[in-house]
Amino acid sequence: MSLEKTNKKLFQSVFTDFFDQDNFFINPLLGKGLEQSLPPVNIKENAKEFNIEFAVPGFKKNDFKISVNGTTLTIRAEKQEEKKEEKEYFTRKEFSFNSFVRNFTLPSSVIGEKVEAKYNDGILKLNIPKKEEAKSLPNKEIKVE
Repeated sequence: MSLEKTNKKLFQSVFTDFFDQDNFFINPLLGKGLEQSLPPVNIKENAKEFNIEFAVPGFKKNDFKISVNGTTLTIRAEKQEEKKEEKEYFTRKEFSFNSFVRNFTLPSSVIGEKVEAKYNDGILKLNIPKKEEAKSLPNKEIKVE
């Protein structure tokens, strides 16, 4: 096989791999993928409320915007940093931007207007209280036949 054909085949392979629709945003040629990373979340339920915890280190309380619209709970965070270092012979400027958006559909058994949020040591905690009638419902055991 000639060098020209080999180069053409290699170029086609790289070109096809790079623009592959399924892998474009996580392509190894781009280094770290462009996909948005979402913080890990834990959701717990007890008789009185739901508790949601997000691991989001590096953010500040002011970086979060939490809202309830109907039955949709939205947690949004955005953080932008700029570092500039000037020396006699050079200037270095670095930018950093982190953000995420998570939406949750709330069950009808909660009081969306009374969601409480606290941020401490990189953990965002949300408490969503249940309605009184949801608290008093007894557990029902289902028999498998």
